[in-house]
Amino acid sequence: MRIVIAGGHGQIALRLERLLAARGDEVAGIIRRPEQGDDLRDAGAEPLLLDLESASVEEVAEALRGADAAVFAAGAGPGSGAARKDTVDKAAAVLFADAAVRAGVRRFVIVSSMGADPRHEGDEIFDVYLRAKGEADAYVSGLDTLDWTILRPGALTDDAGKGLVRLEAHTGRGPIPRDDVAAVLAELLDTPATAGLTLELVSGSVPVSVAVKSVAGN
Repeated sequence: MRIVIAGGHGQIALRLERLLAARGDEVAGIIRRPEQGDDLRDAGAEPLLLDLESASVEEVAEALRGADAAVFAAGAGPGSGAARKDTVDKAAAVLFADAAVRAGVRRFVIVSSMGADPRHEGDEIFDVYLRAKGEADAYVSGLDTLDWTILRPGALTDDAGKGLVRLEAHTGRGPIPRDDVAAVLAELLDTPATAGLTLELVSGSVPVSVAVKSVAGN
């Protein structure tokens, strides 16, 4: 399977690239800076140089052509201002989804955030972020040309993954290691029956594969 990941140099994306490459998938990650390429190659992924804040839908579609699945794992990052929440967390996600449609890539997984809601109120940067993520999710979920899954992790940590999670439509807040987020994403890509689901993810007591199969069967 060929999988293209937006935000290919992100902390979750690099973990996911390693997992996918290790199991034999062909992986490519979209990056903005050439110097990030070596980190992707070390993870077993092909770097694709493209700026999702300035690229056209056709340029992104070209990067996606021939892929079996697309993962949007890009983010403006905690140090960015409100404007980039809109251009990255919302607009780039919309662009990537539109490009997937144009390229004929049906399987589409988006990494969102716990609490994402287009109607979220407040004027702080994090409030803007949650609205942007919510607006992106709403757009993607309205595309019947995509087999989409939206994953909303809780508070991300750098703790070693335990492979034990709680994955449900509504989990309540809690932490989750980035390792385990990547493991869930890899499993979701292998489980097309999760298409059409918006799922929250925190640490729990259920093995990743069992948790994904459980929501796929509901």
